[in-house]
Amino acid sequence: MSIDSGFLCSCCGRHHDELPLSYHMPAPAYWSPEMTGVPDSVLSSDQCVIEGEHFFVHGLIEIPVIDTDETFTWGVWVSLSRNNFARMSRMWETPGRESEPPYFGWLSSELPVYEPTTLNLKANLHTRPVGLRPAVELEPTGHPLAVEQRTGITSARVRELAELLLHPGHQK
Repeated sequence: MSIDSGFLCSCCGRHHDELPLSYHMPAPAYWSPEMTGVPDSVLSSDQCVIEGEHFFVHGLIEIPVIDTDETFTWGVWVSLSRNNFARMSRMWETPGRESEPPYFGWLSSELPVYEPTTLNLKANLHTRPVGLRPAVELEPTGHPLAVEQRTGITSARVRELAELLLHPGHQK
């Protein structure tokens, strides 16, 4: 089955030309725009530091779409300890970095389509070859996001996520 031909939205009744397979959180949940320019605070597309005390890396939760050959992706932020963040940063452009052991962290993105909250789920960050974002592996719990990562989702679930994210607050 192909999911690249768009979808008819049950929320607005319109045909959307594209069914997104990827959503990225622009910053950790703990970042606010007022932090721009604050000493020892920086946000890039890959890393974030808040006041030199809190360290985050942008990684990918990949979920197989079981009735297609596609993968659905959440771009999320994971907190790391100071030492793990420093090590990962030193290895950022180093070929072979994917042989590093995983880094433990806490999911630091609030994905609004999940209850209970996705904040502070236990995660392992797996470094991949230079140029690729790290893979985020959630602890195998009963949280709906962790279950979806383990078991996959259907293309109908991808469409449901798109509708929820395109029309926040709309009740079906």
